[in-house]
Amino acid sequence: MPGSDPNEDRAAFMSLDCVDPLMPAKSDEDMQNEVMRRIRDFNMTMVAFGDAEILHNWVEAAPPGRIIPGIGISNATEMTVDAFRDSLSNGFYKVMAEVAPQYQGISPSDPALDPYFAIAEEMNIPVGIHMGTGGNGMANLTQPKYRASLGDPFLLEDLLARHPKMKIWVQHSGYPMVEHMIALMGANAYVYVDISGMIWSYPLDDVHYYIQRMVRAGFGKRIMYGTDFMMWPRLFETSMGVIEHAQYLSEGQKRDILFNNAARFFRMDESQFEWPEDK
Repeated sequence: MPGSDPNEDRAAFMSLDCVDPLMPAKSDEDMQNEVMRRIRDFNMTMVAFGDAEILHNWVEAAPPGRIIPGIGISNATEMTVDAFRDSLSNGFYKVMAEVAPQYQGISPSDPALDPYFAIAEEMNIPVGIHMGTGGNGMANLTQPKYRASLGDPFLLEDLLARHPKMKIWVQHSGYPMVEHMIALMGANAYVYVDISGMIWSYPLDDVHYYIQRMVRAGFGKRIMYGTDFMMWPRLFETSMGVIEHAQYLSEGQKRDILFNNAARFFRMDESQFEWPEDK
């Protein structure tokens, strides 16, 4: 995102002025078809969250178990605690995600969110919390309450202390605060991260540095692949390529990031997956 002047028209956030622009899906139906094709072609299981009707359609269209539905909350005014419990109790939603209080100018350890986290802890539901980057210019362009400081992984410490049995993964790996992310994982043995969003939205040299730094610190078994593909289905291929072509990762480490770590975290049965090389 180029810099600009607040008193002038801002530069375009999205641009086609590149060698191979990634085009958005043309419709909800087109998006569903593109996602289902990639689930088949890449033998993929994915956590997805968003519009409830679309999510139900995806679950119905996908092979059993290949869409793991999530329900998120960013502040206590979005949904009552009772309604949240009911939503999880019906069995459709398998994860609590994306939890993104940072966009609302709220710390993830804000006591107002505690009852929701307590339900997830009680029901043994994995929790995905947005920490770190929200995209370039977020506070100026689209989310005026967004604060970069509220993406500091250290802000999770009080939350984790209050809910020691909660299973949590940090979405976007707390980018760009890698040292704090490493320290938090070192202090909390059950915290995982995903590399969604940051894997495609920042310079590749920095993305590789960030991933390699976490691996070198000993946390290669707790890093999970992710996309945050939003409206661009080809981001699956683009982001997978970042891991597949990372020369600092062994084949075993790549498989951990692309599959093994998530299978462990989300308690999936690995025996149900048929890998292409086994066909």
